[in-house]
Amino acid sequence: MTLAQEDIEFIKAHIGDWLAEQSLGKPPAVYEIELRERMVRVEEELKHQRELMREGFALMDKRFEAMQANMDQRFEQVDKRFESVQQDIRNLQQRMDSFMRWSFGITIGVGGVIIGVLKLWP
Repeated sequence: MTLAQEDIEFIKAHIGDWLAEQSLGKPPAVYEIELRERMVRVEEELKHQRELMREGFALMDKRFEAMQANMDQRFEQVDKRFESVQQDIRNLQQRMDSFMRWSFGITIGVGGVIIGVLKLWP
């Protein structure tokens, strides 16, 4: 079956109108309702994702706070350890000072005794 020339002309004249009617520029009511439902679902999902992200950030904040508290506690322990080491060094220094005094005193005393004995020795 072949088309007559005037049928072809009629089709050419009206094809633009037919395509415009079927285009997405003027969607049918059912398609428009479906699009609205999809948009609502997408908006709800975005809202849900936003809430999940907020919860995740809140959990990360709690974790960082716990890590900070743990680090502060460890630094306090290190400070206490350094203080005990410093006290041990001070005690050792006092013992060394005492030992040096006694050594100096004994050396001077023995030297004095030796000099006295040598002077008294005929």
